[in-house]
Amino acid sequence: MPETLTARAQGPAAATTNPWNALWAMLVGFFMILVDATIVAVANPSIMSSLGIGYDAVIWVTSAYLLGYAVPLLLAGRLGDRFGPKNLYLAGLTLFTAASLWCGLADSIQMLISARVAQGVGAALLTPQTLSTITRIFPPERRGVALSVWGATAGVATLVGPLAGGVLVDALGWQWIFFVNVPIGVVGVALAVWLVPVLPTSGSRFDVPGVLLSGIGMFLIVFGLQEGQSNDWGAWIWATVVAGVGFIAAFVYWQWVNADNEPLIPLRIFRDRDFTLSNLGIATIGFVVTAMILPVMFYAQAVCGLSPTGAALLTAPMAIATGLLAPWVGRIVDRSHPRPVIGFGFSVLAIGLTWLSVEMTPVTPIWRVVLPLTAMGVGMAFIWSPLAATATRHLPPELAGAGSGVYNATRQVGSVLGSAGMAAFMTARISAEVPGATGDRPRADGEVTQLPDFLQEPFAAAMAQSTLLPAFVALFGVVAAIFLVGSGDRPASPATVAVAGHDDVDDDLEDNGDFGDVEGAGEVGDVDDFDDDEYVEYVVTWEDDPHDPETEPLPTRAGHGRGAGTAGESRYDADPWPADGPVADGTSAPIGFAHNGFHVDDEQRFRPLPAPTDGSGPTAGTEPTAPRGGHESGQGPVDSPGRHARTDPDDTSSYGRHARDT
Repeated sequence: MPETLTARAQGPAAATTNPWNALWAMLVGFFMILVDATIVAVANPSIMSSLGIGYDAVIWVTSAYLLGYAVPLLLAGRLGDRFGPKNLYLAGLTLFTAASLWCGLADSIQMLISARVAQGVGAALLTPQTLSTITRIFPPERRGVALSVWGATAGVATLVGPLAGGVLVDALGWQWIFFVNVPIGVVGVALAVWLVPVLPTSGSRFDVPGVLLSGIGMFLIVFGLQEGQSNDWGAWIWATVVAGVGFIAAFVYWQWVNADNEPLIPLRIFRDRDFTLSNLGIATIGFVVTAMILPVMFYAQAVCGLSPTGAALLTAPMAIATGLLAPWVGRIVDRSHPRPVIGFGFSVLAIGLTWLSVEMTPVTPIWRVVLPLTAMGVGMAFIWSPLAATATRHLPPELAGAGSGVYNATRQVGSVLGSAGMAAFMTARISAEVPGATGDRPRADGEVTQLPDFLQEPFAAAMAQSTLLPAFVALFGVVAAIFLVGSGDRPASPATVAVAGHDDVDDDLEDNGDFGDVEGAGEVGDVDDFDDDEYVEYVVTWEDDPHDPETEPLPTRAGHGRGAGTAGESRYDADPWPADGPVADGTSAPIGFAHNGFHVDDEQRFRPLPAPTDGSGPTAGTEPTAPRGGHESGQGPVDSPGRHARTDPDDTSSYGRHARDT
């Protein structure tokens, strides 16, 4: 087998007997940490009243988690490569579970924010291990479905968060949105110890300067955006944001100059255009989902007068639509070009958000608010899993950990910017529509109340205007989808070229889906870029030959005499036949079967088969007829060796599906 295939197969080689068991075990923790990213949105009014804080402070409860989540993600991917994804997954889930208990026990906003940062760090250690493990334990032909499940889990969890939060806040209080993680985390740890395999590790160094530069830069940008409105966007706020951008620029430069010393982000990973654009897409959806939830929850409770559970139920159709469509979308991920799939998803999402902003008035019936939210759920179903599958489809196994870390970090960076950006934009719109409202606190008894009638209209207008921000950002996802390459448009890679002349699987076996015990049959399919219509095949024809093939002595190759043979021995032994020319370089393994009547000997050389003698092929003195298998040879010698000749070129009933005009 070509060496390129061996390298590509190293990842799935470590697969467990049933990789789905490991996936389900890891999805327990993955689902829980994503629920926590949005579960606080519905509890914000209750937290404000319980701790006596305003809008500016309560949004830090969400932003602190997302910031603690985003900054260590890049390092966590490399830690997984060094110490094993299972170990990092267990460490992250344990830290997250302990921090959840701390959040529930917090009695001040400072303690709650600190505990949320610890939660985020645990989530960061956990998340990259899920995607890199999927890439390594699932073979490529099943990886698309697994990634669809992973992506659907991310989408549904993000939408289920507000629903779960509403029920828990109404029934038990806001502390229980954190306490509920403790038993789930314990179960998740037990399942991971039991079912997640131990995968090989690779020694790698840690890019400490890269971690510091990216962490400081991200913190300064988020802090500046989130605190800008409350500080009237003073000069020091802008200086903070500019300094953050400078640190990020320094981080990128450091990754470039440190390319040979295991940087935090191997920049060569962005040479894959689909990976780069998928990262833009996942940052966009992270921004949109996080930003959209905040104004919807405040509108539902402060304007519509819904309880936390009622407000959360508004998002239920969105989650249901995403969950129901996810299996169907998963089936088309590997068979369809990602451009129309992802482009459709982002387009529907942008339209749904714009529609929602029109419906957010004090007099709008609830069912009319549900309709655009449902449309948004449909759009998200076409985004989460196709993006994950497209991003990782062409990454080599040695970059699985780094690619997973970058992809998840990008999603969390989008979420952090969505939270910070919405905090600034929403408070600005509230200040413009309802002057003096940004510092208001709900009732001290913890009960969330509906705004007075005279404030409902301006507050609803502020929330409606706020939803236009994620609607605009969603258009960046449409742009990213337009430029996706996909598998069909991608030029042949080295792996493809290596296989193009060596398809070990006979066409007849391949068409029937029966590979049997053909050596290398499954391995050819492991090359994601492989297009079996791109190579040239040979057609065998027989001409009228005055010599009798039954009596004509067979030619022999120099240095290979023909033995007497034994009874029953085939006289078409591969060794005596002359060489027609090399098929591949000497590093390639022997081919088991070749196509359309050719066999290959142990020195990688073709030899033709004789004409059939059972009446299905031409014999001496007769006109040639079409051989079995549907490959019509035509009359006379072959003048186009790269063609399956057929009487009707539009006839698709034969096995000549690789026909190509030359």
